[in-house]
Amino acid sequence: MRSLIISFFVLLTITTQAQEQGIHPQSTTYEWPADPAVKEKLEHWRDQKFGMIIHWGLYAVPGMIESWALCSEDWISRDTNSDYGEFKKWYWGLKKDFNPTQFNPDQWAQAAKDAGMRYLVFTTKHHDGFCMFDTKQTDFKITNGPFADNPKANVAKYVFDAFRRKGLMIGAYFSKPDWHCPYYWWPMYATPDRNNNYDIRKHPGRWNQFKQYTYNQISELMHDYGSMDILWLDGGWVRPLETVTEEVKGWGAAIPAWSQDIDMPGIATMARQAQPGLLIVDRTVHGPYENYQTPEQRVPDKQLDHPWESCITLGNAWGYVPNDELKTSTKVIHQLIEVVAKGGSLLLGVGPTPQGTLPEPVVQRLTEIGSWLKVNGEAIYNTRPIQGYQSGKVYFTQSNHSKSVYALALLDENAPVPATIEWTVNVPAKGSKIKLLSTGAPVKYTVKEEKVIISVPPAIQKAKGNPALAFEFIVAAD
Repeated sequence: MRSLIISFFVLLTITTQAQEQGIHPQSTTYEWPADPAVKEKLEHWRDQKFGMIIHWGLYAVPGMIESWALCSEDWISRDTNSDYGEFKKWYWGLKKDFNPTQFNPDQWAQAAKDAGMRYLVFTTKHHDGFCMFDTKQTDFKITNGPFADNPKANVAKYVFDAFRRKGLMIGAYFSKPDWHCPYYWWPMYATPDRNNNYDIRKHPGRWNQFKQYTYNQISELMHDYGSMDILWLDGGWVRPLETVTEEVKGWGAAIPAWSQDIDMPGIATMARQAQPGLLIVDRTVHGPYENYQTPEQRVPDKQLDHPWESCITLGNAWGYVPNDELKTSTKVIHQLIEVVAKGGSLLLGVGPTPQGTLPEPVVQRLTEIGSWLKVNGEAIYNTRPIQGYQSGKVYFTQSNHSKSVYALALLDENAPVPATIEWTVNVPAKGSKIKLLSTGAPVKYTVKEEKVIISVPPAIQKAKGNPALAFEFIVAAD
């Protein structure tokens, strides 16, 4: 079996089509929350702009795609000689090998702080059902195995505490589907796809057990792990059947004939009683429990007028994969600028090693991103979108508490800084100054036929490795 597993890793390929099957689409509709406490929390979250999502679980041990290898769908490729049943046993058996003795949540939190990140989403349980918190509902958890006697065995608690100490908002990722739970994937039947594998209409009692299991686990997270800002729910195929619109059918995933309803109203009521103002992100299930939308691994084509975040990996994988190819810090900063200009936030995905630390190349990238934000963050944080948000490679934001407008000019990587920066929207008020944020000094500029032409200071032109220049000014009145 071990040789088959090795072959599986070699032959597992995630094509473009496969990635789309494993990626949550984005709904075209949005419903603003009515609860004043939720609205207030949502506006606070919209000020933060940049967060970290951490995928960490059994899949870190072999360094493979998170959970999805368990899914028996045709976009997952395996060695043709492999046995699916044996593979599932092997995967779930990784519990005995997961012993992260170097687990260092303070390193993670410091790296996030150094990167300029303002909120956290931590994976408490992915689709494979392995819990990174000390749930009382199952023994399939980090606190029941070789790491059980470690003082920090209740991993989620120490992660949340470390990030709180750094002042970040706290979010708990939780997978609604649970492929290890016998009330979701009933062992009596085969598991043909990502959905539950029995007809809920014929076995309502079994589904009710799963609903209680889910409710109890979320209750533990909401009551036992300190102040929580976000409940980030993944697995959007677990939803009431009446929410499966033609749009949802068009996404291509299998949809059963029965409703996988877990009673989100009841979960939300309980969670917000414990955590007033809690943001709930029931991904792709548009309605009162999708307080912001989460386009995955992409930036929307245009500006959106409601709250959203792009969740994008730093490398190619959500979790830890050895020698993963990381995006450059310039690429991430450019994505952050585009996302914020279009009205969203960027949630950047990283995966700790099976030993429990962030890889040094990841820390280095985060430090580089933070260095840029330290001097240019005023154009990112506490901003809102402006109608004229783009002119070529220049994006625009506006302060949510002053009249300032910011122009963020993307610079080509490994190329000289140009002598001028130009744009054709958001013309400065006559006689006003334009300030370069990185120095705080005004720059020379001219306006010719509605075109703004900035003269880049010689010292800035000579500097190497600058991903973008940010300028502050006041826009002329219409």
